[in-house]
Amino acid sequence: MSYSSTAYFLTLPSGRIESPGVLRIGVIFSASNQLSCQVFGCILFLCCFLLLWFANTLRLFPISPLQLSFYYWIGQINGTITVGLWTPSDRTINTIWQERNGIKNQWQRTVLIINNTLNTEVCHYKWVQSEDSTPNGNTHLNDSMCHCLGENCHFGFYYSQEGSCVLKAVIFRIYYFVRFFSFALFLLFSIGNYTLCNFESDLCKWKTLNPKEVQWNIMKGQASHNSGLPSKDHTTNSDKGKTCYDIFLTLKMRFWYQLSPNSQLNVFIRTPADGYLQSLNSQPFKSKMQWTKADVCIRNTTGEGPFQVSTLEDWSAKCDFESDSCGWLEMASGDGFDWVRSSRTSLPPAFHKQAPPNDHTYDEYEGHFMFILRNSSSISQIAQLRSPKFSQSGSNCSVTFWYYNYGLSVGAAEMQLLVDGLKDPTVLWRIYYNQGKQWLKASIQLGRLPQPFQLSLNKVSLGFYDGVSAIDDITFESCALPPPALNCEGPDHFWCQDSKACISRLLLCDLVDDCGDRSDEKQCEPELQCNFELGLCNWEQDMDDDFNWTRTQGPTSTPNTGPMKDHTLGTVKGYYLYIESSEPQMFQNRAALLSPVFHSTFAYGNKSCLFRFHYHMFGKHIYRLAVSQRSVSNTRGHLLWHTFGNQGNRWKRKVLYITSSEPFQILVEGTVGDGFTGDIGIDDLSFMDCMLYNGSLPVGAITPSVTSIPVTLPMNNCTEKEFVCRATGQCVNVNQRCDFQPDCPDKSDESSCAPDACDFDHGNLCEWYQPAALTVGTYYSVHTANVFQWGLGKGSGIHPGEENHRPLADHTTATKEGSYLFADSSNGKYGHTADIITPVISQTGPKCRLVFWNYMYGATVGTLKVLSKVGNVTSELWAQSGPQGRQWNRAEVFFGVRSFFQVVFRTKRGISYMGDVAVDDILFKDCSPLLIPNKHCTSEEFTCANKYCLPRDNLCDFVNDCADNSDENESICSVSIGRCDFEFDLCDWEQDQNDDFDWNLRSGGIPRLITGPIADHTLHKPSGHYISIKNSFPQLPGQEARISSGLISRKSKNCKIIFYYHMYGANIGSLTVCQVTVSNQTRKTLFSLSENQGNFWKRVVLPLGADEDFWVIFEGRAGKGYMRSIALDDIVFTRECLSSSKFLPDEPTQLPTTGSCLHGYLECLNGKCYRPEQSCNFEDDCGDNTDERECGTSCTFENGMCGWKNSLADNFDWVMRTSSPQSLRPSKDHTLGNGKGQFLYLEATSTGVRGEKAHLKSARWIESSAACTLSFWYYMSSKATGRIQVLIKIGNDFLRVWSDSGVHSGQWKKAQIQLGKLRNFAVLFEGIRTKDLGGGAAIDDIEYENCSTTGEDSGVCPAVTDFVCKNKQCIESHLVCDYKPDCKDWSDEADCSQYTTVPGSCNFETQGQEWSSVCGLRQDLEDDFDWNIGSKIAIEYGDLIQDHTPGNGANFLYINSTTQRKGNRARIVTTTYFPASLGVCRLRFWFWMYNSPQTGILKVYVVGKTGMDILMWAATGNKRNVWTYANVALSSNTPFKVAFEAETGAHSLLEFALDDISLTPECVSGGPITSQPPTCSSDQFTCIYVKQCVPLSSKCNLVEDCADGSDEIACPTEKPNTDSPSLCKETEFKCANHSCIPSLLRCDGVADCRFSEDEANCPIKDCFNGSLLCPSTNSCIPVSQRCDGIVDCIDFAPDESSCSGIPPKKSPDFK
Repeated sequence: MSYSSTAYFLTLPSGRIESPGVLRIGVIFSASNQLSCQVFGCILFLCCFLLLWFANTLRLFPISPLQLSFYYWIGQINGTITVGLWTPSDRTINTIWQERNGIKNQWQRTVLIINNTLNTEVCHYKWVQSEDSTPNGNTHLNDSMCHCLGENCHFGFYYSQEGSCVLKAVIFRIYYFVRFFSFALFLLFSIGNYTLCNFESDLCKWKTLNPKEVQWNIMKGQASHNSGLPSKDHTTNSDKGKTCYDIFLTLKMRFWYQLSPNSQLNVFIRTPADGYLQSLNSQPFKSKMQWTKADVCIRNTTGEGPFQVSTLEDWSAKCDFESDSCGWLEMASGDGFDWVRSSRTSLPPAFHKQAPPNDHTYDEYEGHFMFILRNSSSISQIAQLRSPKFSQSGSNCSVTFWYYNYGLSVGAAEMQLLVDGLKDPTVLWRIYYNQGKQWLKASIQLGRLPQPFQLSLNKVSLGFYDGVSAIDDITFESCALPPPALNCEGPDHFWCQDSKACISRLLLCDLVDDCGDRSDEKQCEPELQCNFELGLCNWEQDMDDDFNWTRTQGPTSTPNTGPMKDHTLGTVKGYYLYIESSEPQMFQNRAALLSPVFHSTFAYGNKSCLFRFHYHMFGKHIYRLAVSQRSVSNTRGHLLWHTFGNQGNRWKRKVLYITSSEPFQILVEGTVGDGFTGDIGIDDLSFMDCMLYNGSLPVGAITPSVTSIPVTLPMNNCTEKEFVCRATGQCVNVNQRCDFQPDCPDKSDESSCAPDACDFDHGNLCEWYQPAALTVGTYYSVHTANVFQWGLGKGSGIHPGEENHRPLADHTTATKEGSYLFADSSNGKYGHTADIITPVISQTGPKCRLVFWNYMYGATVGTLKVLSKVGNVTSELWAQSGPQGRQWNRAEVFFGVRSFFQVVFRTKRGISYMGDVAVDDILFKDCSPLLIPNKHCTSEEFTCANKYCLPRDNLCDFVNDCADNSDENESICSVSIGRCDFEFDLCDWEQDQNDDFDWNLRSGGIPRLITGPIADHTLHKPSGHYISIKNSFPQLPGQEARISSGLISRKSKNCKIIFYYHMYGANIGSLTVCQVTVSNQTRKTLFSLSENQGNFWKRVVLPLGADEDFWVIFEGRAGKGYMRSIALDDIVFTRECLSSSKFLPDEPTQLPTTGSCLHGYLECLNGKCYRPEQSCNFEDDCGDNTDERECGTSCTFENGMCGWKNSLADNFDWVMRTSSPQSLRPSKDHTLGNGKGQFLYLEATSTGVRGEKAHLKSARWIESSAACTLSFWYYMSSKATGRIQVLIKIGNDFLRVWSDSGVHSGQWKKAQIQLGKLRNFAVLFEGIRTKDLGGGAAIDDIEYENCSTTGEDSGVCPAVTDFVCKNKQCIESHLVCDYKPDCKDWSDEADCSQYTTVPGSCNFETQGQEWSSVCGLRQDLEDDFDWNIGSKIAIEYGDLIQDHTPGNGANFLYINSTTQRKGNRARIVTTTYFPASLGVCRLRFWFWMYNSPQTGILKVYVVGKTGMDILMWAATGNKRNVWTYANVALSSNTPFKVAFEAETGAHSLLEFALDDISLTPECVSGGPITSQPPTCSSDQFTCIYVKQCVPLSSKCNLVEDCADGSDEIACPTEKPNTDSPSLCKETEFKCANHSCIPSLLRCDGVADCRFSEDEANCPIKDCFNGSLLCPSTNSCIPVSQRCDGIVDCIDFAPDESSCSGIPPKKSPDFK
């Protein structure tokens, strides 16, 4: 037979195919004497069983014999090929030909003659694999032919596979279902006169049955090379020929499996030729809790030799008990004290107290957990929760779970390890007694356990169990053995012998079975290892330490410290060493363990010797574990490594690289802490690449027992808290070391510190260092060559391909030879981090910031962060993620004043190697501590408390410029308007109602925007807040958000606004600041920026000013860049910026009962008037609740919000809604109990960020009573994605008074809060998103009860410093003696001489004396004109202004501006300096301002001895021509005077006036004061404003006996009777206003007279032994004179009252 080199065959695509490949042809035959049909070249490579059918359906008469010819191919497989005839009537097969073990690997031809009959319809071929078949065998069919007779004949051909191992082919159509394999087909078809199809050009008339199914393809034989197919087809006998082929699988394996919970099983094939493993199952077999059948087809790809099948179980079980118990079962059932799986909702109410309110998984009422159900009180009950049995665990295996252990008698619980073959259990974890109402996390280290094991959680009851014990969310982590690897190349890896895992070479011979087959622990040198199972091996106890290490097994003798098991075996049977920290050991006692002596590492190739060990440091009083290396025997050597403190209840691994030019020895030293819970354990000590030294270390020279001076230091007398200058021996404070300021002449205090600047061009890291190498990867590897870490790089060292993700030049020199710092992402794995850190920086100055340049470019570049590290606590300050462009980018991080901290650069590797992170030119700018100059501050500088002089514009700018925060003190900065740090709300800034969207409150701590700041500017912490806009749905590019300030007065001079902004990212949008005037709305742009401004906060100072009042507006415009943000923080106007005051015309002075109200009053809806201080006082002063309706009061929400308001700074709100069945809202409200009632609902928005909050705020309440309570009803859906809290806001402080329990039952519940005595407070309902969309929380029926202070006489005050009025009313202490009564009984305005005698206090009633000397005030010599004193002054239209002082006051201070120019100043200043104080000293005064738009400004300053005058108060206008009260808290860091300054604006006879100035006594003391004794005796009246006493009868006698006339203040308005004053009876007491009260009411603790005279001069003695006090005589009536018929006390005869049977005798004087 000749062969062609261009033949083709037919093929199906390879790979996993889920649909059949069907090919068919239909042929109608005409009858003749002999017809033939041939099938050539059908080559089928079979899996396990082949059945081929040729069926021709005939409507024929008897036909001649048929001739069938075909070619077949038998590969290496041994089997039988059979040809049979199939009769449809009885469906039997009759064999007509069979071949067994024919010639291998070549085509064979067979011709068969078939005697056909009318009933013979099918010729049958069957292939059956023999039992002794060899792998990778192939069988092939080709050149088949059958002859048929008849007028018409249908011919078809099809075949199919059953499962993955049976293949059938039946004539009529081709049908095959493909799973994993590829097939080829070669057919040569001849009918009658041999019409052929050899597929050399096309498919002839063969077509795909279904176009949607797998397509057959034509393929050359040469494409089958190395595939196990014939290299040539039969037709052409060439590799160009086309054929059909099937996969060459030759074996099916069936097995049954049952796996641990959440486990999976993989099946691999391995041949001895290369040892490689290949997975046989494309998807792992998943966890089943019952026996399950599995079938796997096995294919040997090598085609030769034996092979091996292996399985690997990979389990990391997790159980949350939501669907079942995961195989955890109670093992001690039947005693009524059992672990039970349930949820709170599934339990009967009687058992609710025994279960947690929520599960831990979902924190929901319906969540499941295991808990102890106790329904019997028998003695000695035990609950044992047993895990499924696990076959083994890997070396990194650990288990975590959450437990709940609450109750007074809940008892202890412990987790035990039960190992097959080990009788004694090992306690892994134990908890004692009540742990509170909370889920707590426990973590247990299991490690390598080669035997099957179980865990058992045990709890014992002794008959008095009372509590809640539960467990949830059990997770086994990293418990599988390392997976097999296809290869394990390189000298740094080891290929395990049987498991074929690839592990780090550093894990060899470390006494841990990391391979799982112990091959990594074979061929080890025993003298280099010690696991302490048989003793100390060749290690020795040091004889020069304080005590010895102790060898033990199981837990140490002290609870809550030390290991509970060893590390080697992981059970109670294993041994380890530990130091016992209990007595007799003392603090800092040492125990040292000595290794054998080793050769120099230089002697054998200059390699490092590795020391590996495991240590355990757990306990409250853990101190120190250290490893040292010594080359001299009688020394402690030099320190290699040490660590301090509690490291957790687990064994930790440490690897140390050791180099030495001399023989050396290792010391492991444990040091005792300052308590008994300080046990430290060590185990599994091993060396690698080390060689023992046959000898001992030399002995060093013995130093005399005298105080030695280090040879490197000069003579000095420095203490431990001082640093010794290396050149001079000078001593500097240790706080001055590493503070960027050289204090030693030789600058040695700044050596080995972080330098001011570093460009890395000198080939070193500039004292930056990387912490000790950490574990990376799933399996232990610490080889530095493969660790993701920082290193130095150059552009010249870049390899081809790296230029796309690493800088080609440094930033410093912009050349390839310049160096930079970078983290190489070709090492490590996704998510690995690398840190580089400074030495400890002792202190920095207020302007300190870190400036650096970074390069982040590449498809998968990760994250770069800057952190501050104090001790072991880190805080993120700056972060940047993803590609930032192919250039160096500048970054800046503000530090400010900090002490004893480190700076960390942390980078996180991306998903691949394409993305190195680089840093260059690190600069610590302005970081040296503040130097206080010995000079006085100028008038343009603020004097800090530490005497540092600060520029005026830096005051109150949210930066601690003084370094002691005195420039940011709230007492000083509260004067600045518009000042807002956005930590809670927008302060005085308002959202524009006509823009497109809003500025929102954000923090870096919540899941943040891609380009938003990681920390705010105020706190420099992720928890700090700022406001921002973002470019994301639903905002569109070009849309605007605006906030506006309050109205700023045009009279403001040198006014500026300071703010900080953050704009980072491409296409970010724009930020504009503009000034808009009040009249014509003229808009003046002050500042505008667009596009990327850098990833850091920037400061802006803008001057302001206009000819009319104006607003300042911030406008943010959204850009095109998705998820970009513009942020603002710390906005403030300088102190020179003044709020505008509206001008209003005068109104009548008579108060109408209805209609328009006078100045100072507000109008009720019913026409009545009320004072502003009567609003929000829990009292309906209007009678129609007008004064209370906008306060956020009691509310059902059926008719509105009742004054409750949403915060404008929040991203979502509380909204008023009715029920909705399609949402998480309640089905009905609480008020009406139906679906139409209204309630407030926590809005669920389409976009949101987890952790965001919505605040519903009340107005500021003035004061509440001691009995005040707040109640409300709340609803939490069982699917709620939000939470509710109630906060009380007082000033800038917040107090959380209530939080929902977390039990979400889907029912309305009532909450009641005792508010008590509060003042100036607001109530807030805070809704918190717990998921991204929020929702599911509602409130209704808010109600305040017993909150009004009217009639309250509890004497309980909101503050301990409050003044208590005689009527038990409380007022703030700074309201006492301020020339207005705040107590309704005027008791706060009595005996004020302590106030009026303070220098500077003055009512200007000087009785003819010169006012400035009497008042302690003087005219300023540097102003433009003076203040004048006067009485009644005529103003416009002849109106007179009169004195304000109560009583007979007549004088006041004023200025006449008729002859002055606009802007001229008149100033008076106190003559006395007051001591420095902050917010303690109070200035109270009354002022009058001419009611005109042109009126100037009245200001109050504190004037220090040096430095700028500090503006504390200003008024730019007055609403009426009336006296107005002012109360100013004064603050200064230095001794100060008080100045009043008037700046003229209007030309008026009287533009400004002052009266009744008073300063509190705290101004003189500089701090709290003690109460003073009364000025006058009890029988005298104390004049209020002068230090004078007059007889009590002088009060209200129409004669001014006091010099200030205060004895005639607050007298009855009715005229006294012209008759002689009434006389009181002997049984009555006469009050000062001549009224009479019964004597029994005197000294009864209650004031009955108007001025409390009846409670003055009361006796302090008591009567005892039954005697009776007689008030009128202030004497005791003995018991012998009681009921003797004689009245001894005339006060209603109390001594003769309540006497039975004896009539009282009247005294002769009794009337």
